[in-house]
Amino acid sequence: MSDDGPAGRLRDGASLREAVGTATPADWVRLDTEVRIPAWRTANRLPAREALRGLPAGPLSDAAETRVALALCHPDGRVRETALARVAGAPGLRPLLVVRCADWVTPVRDRARALLGETSGPLLAPLAPLILLLSRRDRGGFALRLLEDALRQGAAQDVEALLTDEDRAVRRLAYRIAVDRQLLTPAELARTAATASGDTSVQALCADAALAGAGEDDYDAVVAPLLASRSPQVRSAGVTGLRRTGRHREAIAFLADRSALVRACARYVVRQGGTDPLPLYRSMCADPVRYPAAAAGLGECGSRADVDTLWHLTAHQLPAVRAHAVSALCALDAVRPDRMRPLLDDPSAIVVRAAARALQPHAATLDTDLLRAGLAPDRARATRIAARRLLEAQERAHVRGTRPWP
Repeated sequence: MSDDGPAGRLRDGASLREAVGTATPADWVRLDTEVRIPAWRTANRLPAREALRGLPAGPLSDAAETRVALALCHPDGRVRETALARVAGAPGLRPLLVVRCADWVTPVRDRARALLGETSGPLLAPLAPLILLLSRRDRGGFALRLLEDALRQGAAQDVEALLTDEDRAVRRLAYRIAVDRQLLTPAELARTAATASGDTSVQALCADAALAGAGEDDYDAVVAPLLASRSPQVRSAGVTGLRRTGRHREAIAFLADRSALVRACARYVVRQGGTDPLPLYRSMCADPVRYPAAAAGLGECGSRADVDTLWHLTAHQLPAVRAHAVSALCALDAVRPDRMRPLLDDPSAIVVRAAARALQPHAATLDTDLLRAGLAPDRARATRIAARRLLEAQERAHVRGTRPWP
């Protein structure tokens, strides 16, 4: 056991507030675990039930609070149950009360739950990170249900205070409840969806809720922020919102989006507006510098008549155009291994990776010596990785008896 843990700090004379008062939820769980480690108990005397009963009534001193905290983590369930009688009126011990709500001893667990049930919503909200951490335990659901009920029925500011919490799970819970209670306007939800980078769950929740609550006149406040988002999921929601606001033609600008999801939504909206996206894609592919991902869209809805155009684009000066053209050829099942293999030496890593994916189903037909040459130290890293993966695919094909091994 490390001496720098919360139990070690308590042993060294720190108050409970100093040891774990501003720590993470995991530190409260760690304290509960450390106190029960035999080596720690041997070196440090834990409070007995009689000592707890002898504590004076009223607010606890720092020393008394520390003794009760240690007793709440005691390996003897009878001591833990006795210590619960001193939790009322001691705010610093509420985190350990939450811990005891998931206790493995039924009388301790029931007593702790009864006490926590008397705690008001504003006092429960700051405990949300610990409650959500403990909810992963088999007996950890009670405190979470209590918290959810308090947030759903309590003051709006209790929920709003958790929307910016550092804990991701807390933020997600707060946003779910805020959406259910309609505490945020569609415009606020759209701004959150557009800016909550790194949390796709919150982005999707807020984007869907923003569109569900938006009216026909809410384009600027709701749809526009969604369309400007860097998240493909949010942009796709914004494109879908164009149909609801009757702005089908504005979805044309997203036919060549870098995201396949956004392109698919754009095609749907454009078709709903009575326009066939295929001629638009063919027109965009004539200007690939302006629409690099148009090649990918052409592959997603084009035909064999577009194959020559796509092969031509595999030699374009822009790496993004070349990579999208390779993906489009895969989508149309028009990959020719002899023409695709030279792209394994493309100076752009994204093109090499796209070519390797395209050649994967054809690995058994590739020249083994050429692939092995791609492993040379002087070749680009992306080329070496692609060659190794294709050789592995070729070996698997040999094992299955697809072709004789050279």
